Amino acid sequence: MDGQPPHLVPRSFTGQSWRDVVFLHWRTAPEAVAPLLPPGVEPDLVDGSAWVGVIGLRMTDLSLAGVPYPSFLELNVRLYGRDADGRQGVVFRAMEASDPVFAAASRAALRLPYTWASMRFAHTGDRVSYATRRLLPAAGRAGVRMRVRTGEPIPRPSPAEISLTARWSLHQRWYGPTLRVPVHHDPWLLHRADLLEWHDDGLLSACGLPPLSQPPESVLYAPATTVRIGLPERLASR
Repeated sequence: MDGQPPHLVPRSFTGQSWRDVVFLHWRTAPEAVAPLLPPGVEPDLVDGSAWVGVIGLRMTDLSLAGVPYPSFLELNVRLYGRDADGRQGVVFRAMEASDPVFAAASRAALRLPYTWASMRFAHTGDRVSYATRRLLPAAGRAGVRMRVRTGEPIPRPSPAEISLTARWSLHQRWYGPTLRVPVHHDPWLLHRADLLEWHDDGLLSACGLPPLSQPPESVLYAPATTVRIGLPERLASR
């Protein structure tokens, strides 16, 4: 596994760039996340564990069916699944966005768990921070804060680091059936990072997850990558 995309997305409905990406990852038990995955998807174990990821990013260079769209901030909470055909993907439990129109449209069209949120971002020197607070649909104004110090590039990321960041599809329940949405992105240039601040103000519990009392096992940073999102397909019934 080298982080190279296994396929192209021949037809895409959106292109985008993800910048100043901060990855926090915690190990968790498979039985803790299995009930939170859509039908037809089971926990994908990486280095023997299921994982919870909290990822902050700046969404830029966005185009929807070729039409440019303004940049915004996003922070998502995600799990990792595998469908019956063995295809690995992410399952989003929260997608906080500073753009209310994009959040509402994505929630309605694809049932993605987007929430409009008040968000802050800062990148000063080697410090990168994100903070979010839910606005609509509200869930007790839940949010998180995180701040990292970025380090040197990683010449040879571990298999686990690649598997948790290089994902080529997402799985999402859509008005009943489960969809698989193919994703293509350039390989990550991952950097080491140190966690300076982490505070969960109810966002994890709003996602159906237990509090993460221990520091994350993996803290990574990536400057940017370009992304294409393909057309959704329905998972075959088994």
